[in-house]
Order: sequence, then C-alpha cells, then structure tokens
Amino acid sequence: MKLIRALYLGNRLFALTAAIVGIFILTFVLGRGTIIPKILLLLLVATVLTDLLLLFRVKKGLRGERLVAEKLSNGDENEIAIYLESFYSFPVSLRIFDEIPHQFQRRDLEFNLVMEPGSNKVVKYFLRPVKRGVYSFGSVNVLAQTKLKLVARRFKFSNDKEVPVYPSYIQMRKYELLAIHNRLTMSGIKKIRRIGHNQEFELIKEYVSGDDFRTINWKATARKSRLMVNQFQDERSQQVYSLIDKGRVMQMPFAGMSLLDYAINATLVISNIAIKKSDKAGLITFQDKIGNIIKAARLNNQMATIQEVLYNQKTAFLETDYSVLYSTIRRTINQRSCFLLFTNFESIHGLHRQLPYLLSLNKMHLLIVIFLKIPN
Repeated sequence: MKLIRALYLGNRLFALTAAIVGIFILTFVLGRGTIIPKILLLLLVATVLTDLLLLFRVKKGLRGERLVAEKLSNGDENEIAIYLESFYSFPVSLRIFDEIPHQFQRRDLEFNLVMEPGSNKVVKYFLRPVKRGVYSFGSVNVLAQTKLKLVARRFKFSNDKEVPVYPSYIQMRKYELLAIHNRLTMSGIKKIRRIGHNQEFELIKEYVSGDDFRTINWKATARKSRLMVNQFQDERSQQVYSLIDKGRVMQMPFAGMSLLDYAINATLVISNIAIKKSDKAGLITFQDKIGNIIKAARLNNQMATIQEVLYNQKTAFLETDYSVLYSTIRRTINQRSCFLLFTNFESIHGLHRQLPYLLSLNKMHLLIVIFLKIPN
C-alpha cells in the first residue's frame, strides 16, 4: 500500500503508451505488422519494471528536512531552506514542492534539480509575511526519477509545523548593529547623543574653533598648557514611550501591510535602540480606550515583554479617542518623557479636532507625532 501511495506515473510513460496504442490501431487497420506493437509493449513493461526496481529497491533513497526559524519576521524576506541528501548509487532528478502557509497564496513554488550519487544539496527560497499570527507549513514533497523518467517515487519530509510571525525583529537587529557602531546618523536617523550643556559630563578634550568658551576647564588648561574644554552628553535613562494608535485609520493597507503593522515594526526598532543607548523604553496602545501599558524600564526582559504585547495587537475598527490617552498619561506618567505617537488622520478636520490634546501633551512632555503616509 505504501508503494502505491509513493508511486507516480511520468508524462513520458503516458506518451509512450499512447504511441504504442496508435501503432496497434495502425497495424490493425493495415492488417499486418501486429507483432511490432506487442514487442514494443513488452519492452515498455520491462523498462517500467526496471525503473521501479531502481527507485524502490533502496528503502531510504532520500533524506530531507525543511529548515525554518522558530518565528518569522513580519514585512521582511525570511529565508527558508530545504536540506536534501541522496542515498542512491545513480543520479536522480528531483521535483520539490513545499506546502507553504495559505496566507502567501503562492501555487508556483516548485524546484527542479539533479542530485549526484551520495550527494547533498540545500534549496533556499524567501517568504515575506505581511500579517502577524500563526502560519502553518505542510509537508515537503519530493518526486524522484531516474534518467528513464517513466515513473517517480514520492518522498514526504517535515510534517506539519506552525510558525508564529512576529513584528520585524530582522529590522530591529539591523538598527541595533548600527546603534552599537554609532552609525545611525549615516542611515538618516537623528543623533541620540549631542554635544552641549547637558546634565552628564563625558570627557575633557582640547579646545577647537567653535567650542563654547564657557566650557573651558581651567585646571586642565593649566596642567596641559593649552586650552582644554569639558564635553557633555545627553542625559541618559530618559523615558521613551511609543504611543500606537489602533483606530480604524491605521488599517489602511500599503504594500500588503497595514499602517498598524508598520507602526508596530518601527516601535520594536526604536524601543530596542533606546534600551541599547541606556534609556528606558515603554509602550501605550489605544483606540476608543487604552489597550496595553508597559511602564518605561531597562529590565533584562523588557524587549521580550514589548515584543509579545506588539505581537497580539489588533484593532476593533473604532474611532480613536485622544482624550482617553491624555487623561491616562496625566494620571500614570509623572516624569517628563519623550512620546513617539504613531497615528494617521483621514482629514485636516480630524487633525484639528484632536490638536488640543496633542498640544496639551506637548506642554508636559516631548511629543513627536509620526504620520504614516501612503505614497501615491
């Protein structure tokens, strides 16, 4: 029974069978040469049996496995690999079909290759999910054929597997590396550290033209016999909150993803950079009411907590209530903080209606409004 389920007939076999049937009909009409199609049929049967023997005599002809990460990154190209190893003593032609999650709506995922005796190969491809959630992979199906290509043997690897799609951790790691090497400015991101009259002393350096004379360190100048100045850095351990609007305007799609998902991906990146730069990261989600509140902190598991909360964000397609956000912030956050508000407005009228709440927030804190604009 297993042999029947694993056996597939090739197109070449159907073509040869049709040709022999045609010869049978032709010889029958002519009334002579009927022995020819019979000989051809016997040869075809013998060749098919030989092909079957070659493919099925090795109990474990192929070994395969799908290699996929424990979670996928939303909005990014995620690499999927299929590892294959041949135990045949002759070359085999392979057709590979991977049962990818239905969310991708792809029916053209097929790979063709030839494997030499005892060799192994890795087939790679990429998938770009555009929605968070659980994605179900099926099996990897491989059809193996000899050079005769009359029949094929099916191999089935990597049973069903569910893989969650999380906010873009690939982008998070990318910008984390840039932050570590202080290269964020080169990527168009504003500096996190600036020289000036701030709370924290950084170092003493030699005076250069343009330095503020008020920062001259006279004791160091006397020791070095040349002008030395104090250099400062921005105060650290500031609170950086991401405010995510989950209202219906954030469900507008662009490049397959909603504006909410873009905001979630950006929040993950910014929160991670803030923590890496010794600041505290927090999160507030809202629509007609407050959703989740994560107090700004630099705990070891802070990023894991933020990522899990972002993974579960959904919208009820309701209108956003900024008065609820304003009252909640006044009640729960006393220290002056930096707020990054991810939102969108359907019209200028909608913006003007919410403007008093935004201006009031900006009086107490530093408010940065980030509009997610869809290009024309």
